[in-house]
Amino acid sequence: MPKAELRSWLHDPDPKKFPYQEVVRHFHGVGKHFVRKELLELLAEVRDLLPTMRGPWPHVQTLAAFLNTALDKPDGRYDYPTYLALPLLQLPAVDDPVEQAPFARSRCDRLVTHLVCDALSFELAALDGRTTLLPKMRPAPDLVAKRCKHGLRVIRPALGRMSLDGGLTSSDAGELVRQACSVVHADMSFAERRAIGLGVLPVDTVHDEYMFLRVLQAFETTFALLAVQLNGATAALAERRVDKAVHFLNGSETALRESAPLFSMLATMQVESFRTFREFTEGASAIQSRNYKIVESLCRTPDKERVDSAAYRSVPDVRERVLGRQPTLDDAYVEVCASGDLDAAECERLRASMETFAGALLRWRNTHYRLAVRMLGEASGTGYTEGTPYLDSVRDVPVFRTVDVTGETSGTRTGVSR
Repeated sequence: MPKAELRSWLHDPDPKKFPYQEVVRHFHGVGKHFVRKELLELLAEVRDLLPTMRGPWPHVQTLAAFLNTALDKPDGRYDYPTYLALPLLQLPAVDDPVEQAPFARSRCDRLVTHLVCDALSFELAALDGRTTLLPKMRPAPDLVAKRCKHGLRVIRPALGRMSLDGGLTSSDAGELVRQACSVVHADMSFAERRAIGLGVLPVDTVHDEYMFLRVLQAFETTFALLAVQLNGATAALAERRVDKAVHFLNGSETALRESAPLFSMLATMQVESFRTFREFTEGASAIQSRNYKIVESLCRTPDKERVDSAAYRSVPDVRERVLGRQPTLDDAYVEVCASGDLDAAECERLRASMETFAGALLRWRNTHYRLAVRMLGEASGTGYTEGTPYLDSVRDVPVFRTVDVTGETSGTRTGVSR
C-alpha cells in the first residue's frame, strides 16, 4: 500500500504533488471494494486538509473530485455518480449560461473520444500482454476485435469534427484503432490526461469492468450534451429563433444516434464477468443518472406518479426543478405555435425535429432495455431497483405530449450487435 508516500505527502501537503499514481495503482490492484482500512483513513486525512490547502484551484479541485470517488464506499454514500467519477469529467451542465450551449458539442466530442480511446487502449494493452491491470476473466481476441470495431464507430464522427481523422490511413481494422488511440492521446492536454487517468476505480479486478465504466461515462457525457442542447432549444423558442431551436434538436438526435455503437460495444461484455463485479456495486444504479432525468424533464413535465417514484426521488435536485415548474420544450412548442409569431411551415419544421429526436430517444430506451435483459435476466437492479421490469415499464413513456411518436416512427430500431 502507498502508506509511506501518503504520510510523507501529509507532512508537506501540496496538491500538485499528490501521489496519485501510487494510490490508483493500489485501488486497481485490489478493487475499490477491497481497499484496506488504513489507506482509506489516510485518504480521509487528506480530505480533511482540503479547505486549508494552498495551491492552484484546478489542482485542489482535481484532488477533491478524486477523493470524492475514492472514499464513497467507506463514507456510506456510494452511488452511480461516484462510481463513474463524474465530478472528475467536468461535464457541461444545464445550469451553465445558455450562451455556452453552442460549445457543448465540441467539449463532449473531446471527452467521448478520450473515454472510448482509453477503453480501447486498455483492451489492446491486455491483448498484447502489456498490462497486468484487472487480470480476471480476460476476453478472447475475437471479443477484443469486436470492441475495437464498435468503439471506432463511436468516435469516427467526432474525430472528423475535431480534424483528427487525417492520420487514420490503415486498411487493417486493428491498426486503424491503434492509430486513432495514438492520435487522440497526442492531442490531449495534461489536465485531460490526468482526469481520464483518475476516472476509473473499479470495484473488483475483473477485466470487463474497465470497459463498462468507460461506456457508462460516455453515455453520461452524451446526456449531459443533450441536457444543454434541449435547454438551449427551449431558450431559443422563447426568443422565436426557430432555426437555432431546430439546430439544437437535430444535434441532440445526432448525438443519440452516434452513441448507439456504445450499446454494441457493451454487448460484448461477458455475462459472467458482469455478474461477478456487479456483486460489489450495490447502491449504484443508472436510475440515479441526473443527466438522463434532466433530459426527460426538459422535454416535458413528467407525470405526477413518475415524479413521486424512486426514479426521481433518487435525484432530488432534479425533482425540485420539476416541482418548481422548469420550462420544457413541450410547453415552449405549444406556446410559440399558438402565439401566431410563427407560420405553419415553421411550426411543422419544429414539430418534425421534435418527432425525430423523440424517436431516437425511444429507440435508445428500448436498446438499453434489451441489453439489460441479456445481462441481468430477471435479477433486481443494483440501486435497490426492480431492474429490467422497471426499464420495461418506462421504455415507452412518451417523450413529448404534443408530438405523437413511437420507437418505430423514425426508422428501424437500433439493435444490439455482438
